[in-house]
Amino acid sequence: MLTDPLQPASLSLDLRQRGNLLDLDRQFYEHWSLGQNLVLAWSPTRDGVLLLVVPHYAVAAYGGEIPEPAGPLRSETPAHQFIMHLLSGVRQFSERQMHNATRLLSVEPARVVLRQPLTGTPEESAAIERLVKRYSVSYVRNRAVALFDIVGFGLLTPFEQMTQLNSLSCSLNAAHSRLLARRMLVNFARSSTGDGFYIWNRDVGLEANTNLYHFMHLVLADNAIARQKGHGRGVPLLRTSFHVGSCYEFNHAEGLNPTVYCDVVGEVTIGLARLIEHALPGQILVGEFCVPMFQSGHQPNTDDGTDFDAIRFMEQAQASLSQLNGLELSGEEVESIKCYLTGEACADGTFSIRKLAIEDKHGLRRTAFNAKVNIHRRGAEPILLGIEDRMLREAQGSTLATAQLIRASQFPVDAPI
Repeated sequence: MLTDPLQPASLSLDLRQRGNLLDLDRQFYEHWSLGQNLVLAWSPTRDGVLLLVVPHYAVAAYGGEIPEPAGPLRSETPAHQFIMHLLSGVRQFSERQMHNATRLLSVEPARVVLRQPLTGTPEESAAIERLVKRYSVSYVRNRAVALFDIVGFGLLTPFEQMTQLNSLSCSLNAAHSRLLARRMLVNFARSSTGDGFYIWNRDVGLEANTNLYHFMHLVLADNAIARQKGHGRGVPLLRTSFHVGSCYEFNHAEGLNPTVYCDVVGEVTIGLARLIEHALPGQILVGEFCVPMFQSGHQPNTDDGTDFDAIRFMEQAQASLSQLNGLELSGEEVESIKCYLTGEACADGTFSIRKLAIEDKHGLRRTAFNAKVNIHRRGAEPILLGIEDRMLREAQGSTLATAQLIRASQFPVDAPI
């Protein structure tokens, strides 16, 4: 039985449109051929649609960057440029675009005839876009991803591993519920790493990335409260990394069918994994990045976004934290939340931000920042997440680069607010 393509956003479609989606899902599945092919694009016709169907190995050949021996990366071919643009953009093509694409990739378009013609409504087109991407691969240039890693997971008994993973999963669900109660939308997805989870927002843009950062705060806060109340080894000690970068997204297959659940792999997940190897228990690391992010209502994956680096992004995150004031954590109302990157106080009264230079197991150097979050509740002790900057100077395994001096912070680093 094929998975149902009619997600909640498609429920406004009438019976004819829904019937067409089910028919398209069936025919997409046949062209997908158990994962041998990818459905990359579609174009409406008078009696159905044309599909750009390409073997998965051909997409890898066109899209991959293959280094020459002892030399730089080969210059991008037109096919490579087209594939990368296609994987990051809208999949609906005009008739002319479909003709050019099939010529460039040396394939014939696959014709799908429907019992009834498409209506062409925006809702119907959006549903077909989602359906196409289920049988394809997508490339996102600026995806925010958080990695939660359980400290000492490999030393636990299988029962303890199960209970700690379940505890972390409960914290994820609790944080999601709290954000939805504040009307902060996090359309989040998760992927297991074995000893933790990658978490990301399926939506893209500045607001989506910022909401994911706040989501990370609430997960860590729920975990901290559970550790205070818990007994034994049922609640995990976490270390966390957050990064923004490019990635590829693809859907899982369950049995012989693609599902609605996706996975991510790319520069952002590689960076997170390398950072987490050097993170101390309880630490929050934010990778260094500078990527365009889009305000709400703008088209993602274009070149028109405003560049945000980690420091500017943190300022944006702090500015939007007032939305969480009044939230209840363990029965106590939140008065304020402060998130910041740590460093040292300077003689002139300003504060620096310390940039960490971390060398991974391949000898590659990555840079990151140490982050803290202070959550103050009415009538209760504050929840202080992350580690202080002084602990970094005492720790082994990370090379500390010279602290980068920026304009005066709104609050002292490492000091309770």
